[in-house]
Amino acid sequence: MSDPVARAAALLKEHRQSIDRLDAILVYTLGERFKHTQAVGKLKAEHDLPPSDPTREAAQIARLEDLAKQADLDPEFAKAFLNFIIQEVIHHHEKHQS
Repeated sequence: MSDPVARAAALLKEHRQSIDRLDAILVYTLGERFKHTQAVGKLKAEHDLPPSDPTREAAQIARLEDLAKQADLDPEFAKAFLNFIIQEVIHHHEKHQS
């Protein structure tokens, strides 16, 4: 394929296919993660434990920041992403406490 525009279009298609596969992986991974966090929320509610665990959350954020650096991902983005997930999990746990 010597036509640069056709080559660029083919590369673009390949990148988009990879992005689509990765998006699916992210969605299914988040679904699996939330299944576990919902089980944790039920367990906490059954044993009258607080919906949030600041020590664990801080450790997880530090761990994710380190993983982000290793993956060449902006650690601030990773931290914001995990904080968003944690807040959603806490919200679910609080619903179980009611």
